[in-house]
Amino acid sequence: MIDIKIDNLFVVQNQIERLQQGVENRYLLMRVLSGSMHTAVRMNFRQSGRPKWLGLKYRNGKPLIDTGALRGSISSMADNDTALVGTNMEYAAIHNFGGWAGRNKKVFIPQREFMMLTGDDKQGLMEDVQQYFQSLMK
Repeated sequence: MIDIKIDNLFVVQNQIERLQQGVENRYLLMRVLSGSMHTAVRMNFRQSGRPKWLGLKYRNGKPLIDTGALRGSISSMADNDTALVGTNMEYAAIHNFGGWAGRNKKVFIPQREFMMLTGDDKQGLMEDVQQYFQSLMK
């Protein structure tokens, strides 16, 4: 018969408890994720799209940037189960998805997707998750 003795049983039990608490209480993780997503959306505005948005047809300036209202309306929220980024501007969807707008839907607005994550952004979120769990193991 082989006996295995764990000399640091208290340390192992403590680590397991920290990990369990970190899995059950995910608010800090969700707050980090919502912050990273918020940064990514702000980067979309800073770089005029990733990939670049279609330019303006009838005037000079940068699309979605002129007044800064839409950019300034981007907010984030987190709770134990959710990480969100969004805006409450009623015209945000038509700019993000594109489509026909205006009186009698006579104006076509091209898609300028600002509520999106690039592949690098998504990889960054995975790294955030990994760092979170690594921090629980310290």
